Amino acid sequence: MTTFNEREKAFEKKFEHDQDLQFKATARKNKLLGLWAAGLMGKSAADAEAYAKEIVMVDLEVPGDHDVIARLVKDLTAAGKPMEDHTVRRQAERLMIEAKTQIMKETR
Repeated sequence: MTTFNEREKAFEKKFEHDQDLQFKATARKNKLLGLWAAGLMGKSAADAEAYAKEIVMVDLEVPGDHDVIARLVKDLTAAGKPMEDHTVRRQAERLMIEAKTQIMKETR
């Protein structure tokens, strides 16, 4: 195999690895976001875990955060804890940092 082919394979492998980490971090962020919202809604531990899993699944239906943010805002409002989109987005940004940190610790 030529050096060029080896480098190409290495870049492909790195890209695949980076995409995998991004997917895991996004899923973890959505789980943390679901747990955060569940706490605000006063859900029990088991119900909070189930709700967080629902939020992760919502993101798998349509790419991007719009569907997750809309669902959380709707659910929080229904639970008597109305919140603006930008507040939920800011929390999502904070939790993405946390999620990436957790994922990186797990991959070491």
